[in-house]
Amino acid sequence: MGNDSRAAPAFPRRPAYTLIEVLVVVGIVGVLLALLLPAVQKARSSAQRAQCQNNLKQLGLALHMYHDQQGVLPAGVTSARPGEPFPHMGWMARLLPFVEQEPLWKGTVSAYGFSPRDPYRLPHFGFMTPVKVFGCPADGRVSDPQSTHQNLKVALSSYLGVSGLDYRGTAGMLFRDSRVRLVEVTDGTSTTLLAGERPPSPDFWYGWWYAGAGQADTGSGDQVLGVRELKSGGSQFVEGCPSGPYSFRDGRIDSPCDVFHFWSLHAGGANFLFADGSVRLLSYAADPVLPALATRNGGEVVSMPE
Repeated sequence: MGNDSRAAPAFPRRPAYTLIEVLVVVGIVGVLLALLLPAVQKARSSAQRAQCQNNLKQLGLALHMYHDQQGVLPAGVTSARPGEPFPHMGWMARLLPFVEQEPLWKGTVSAYGFSPRDPYRLPHFGFMTPVKVFGCPADGRVSDPQSTHQNLKVALSSYLGVSGLDYRGTAGMLFRDSRVRLVEVTDGTSTTLLAGERPPSPDFWYGWWYAGAGQADTGSGDQVLGVRELKSGGSQFVEGCPSGPYSFRDGRIDSPCDVFHFWSLHAGGANFLFADGSVRLLSYAADPVLPALATRNGGEVVSMPE
């Protein structure tokens, strides 16, 4: 056979992109990304807000299950009175068996039996153990234990029980040594606040879900909060903050003074759990009616805000 003398097919040469064409393509991609990113961020924020609301709904269900079992709601925080086996234990710790955290609850009971007066170090594993349902996903700080003053590493929460107006009172649902029954909520469970959002302080000294003594040993700022909260004279690491009263308004995670009022990382307001188990995002414009919503039997007539 002779040599194949057929020539290889000739392919047309593609002209290279010019610099102008490349710049145009880059510009178009940049515009598309600029249009897409806000939509992605909005969708992410909506998902975080929905998960945050779901967490509060789970806490509301757990509070009702606790009430069904015990006949009362848990104490917002337990005082350190003589003979108390669980000093400074808060309402979230008592809900552990009802939020699928039975092993952590058993470990907590065991730790208090071994060291009831120092719940801030081992064997109190709960003090440094984040619990997913206690934290809002909009705040990434609560997903891990954080270092704070006095060489402590602490687990945090995004939610606080509503104690009433301020740390001195007992008109709300969850306060120091509270034992509130739902039948006592004569203002109506659908118009009475149980808990709400407030991110932990910048230094992580306020916002503990485990053994948070708070202001004046009332749990204020750690596990409970009033809707017109005051700053106690003995409050630590909040020098320069006004004495209050504080109102429901927007805040910043780098502001130590914003630990004294409810707020959230969601746009325009914060999620609240009501005594009937419902959850609503209240706008900051609802602040004037919060004192009425924060009391269980004040006799106020309240129009629910949007």
